[in-house]
Amino acid sequence: MTDTGPLFVSSGDLIADRRYNAAMEFASRGDFSAAADLLAQTVSAVPDFAAAWFALGATRDRLGDWQGAVAAFTEASRADPNDYQGARLQLARLGAGDAAPAMTEFYLRRLFDQYAERYDAALTEQLHYRGPAILCEAVKSALHGFGRPMRFETLLDLGCGTGLAGAEFRPFAAHLVGVDLSSAMVARARAKELYDLLVVGNLSTFLADEIAGGAKYDLVIAADVFVYVNDLAAIIAAVGGVIATRGVLAFTVETHSGAGVELLPTLRFAYGEAYLRNAVAGAGFKLLRLEKSAVRTEKGVPVRGLVVVASA
Repeated sequence: MTDTGPLFVSSGDLIADRRYNAAMEFASRGDFSAAADLLAQTVSAVPDFAAAWFALGATRDRLGDWQGAVAAFTEASRADPNDYQGARLQLARLGAGDAAPAMTEFYLRRLFDQYAERYDAALTEQLHYRGPAILCEAVKSALHGFGRPMRFETLLDLGCGTGLAGAEFRPFAAHLVGVDLSSAMVARARAKELYDLLVVGNLSTFLADEIAGGAKYDLVIAADVFVYVNDLAAIIAAVGGVIATRGVLAFTVETHSGAGVELLPTLRFAYGEAYLRNAVAGAGFKLLRLEKSAVRTEKGVPVRGLVVVASA
């Protein structure tokens, strides 16, 4: 899933807001030159209008003005320290600033809160998303190789979203817990009545709290979640603190031909195989499966991905 577009927050100046709206109308009709001119006037009058700076960056990008786009996104980042718009990600995509900046909670929460209502349909019908089924089959296969049953007393679904993975794994879990940053996504999951417990929160904070409380899980899954994490090694290490003896960690990621982490044009992170092997081993896990698999498509083209299963 990619960003849903600029987030409009009033500048507090009625004329500036009207200029912004007019510019968006020009952009919607494909007249990006007119849109850029209006947006430039807007930010000149109201220099802290973050939404207008971001829109100006996006418009200049469409016009092929790399330098102008970078300048505008830089100003958007300055005016919006919480990075609701994702300006820092745009700068990284354009080859400016940090190569793989962390996505802020504000950006991710806004992104998924806006997307929650149409999330299931968009993934399954438009993107042909098969992540939960592929992940479940990978876990079954890995356990079968060791003669272990597909049954878990406690299961943690990281970044549970609307519950697509929860629905796939529910038959195999006595107690199913889900956590997600977006309250709107969690509300959709709660309506499905799949989980024994649902928590709205940051993954790292949740895991730290669970470690402090002594919680242990027999299976921890993350389906199409780590594509929004720029430091996967830290998350896997934290999972190591809540995994039960002989517990299993299973997740999907997008991948690339390099060795490290890379921000893709879709504003999702991809990981090289070497990075994943090191992160899994560094957290004390034994790698059981690392297989290539396309869990979704992008514009009709299968996205390069990996399915990982590891045991404590």
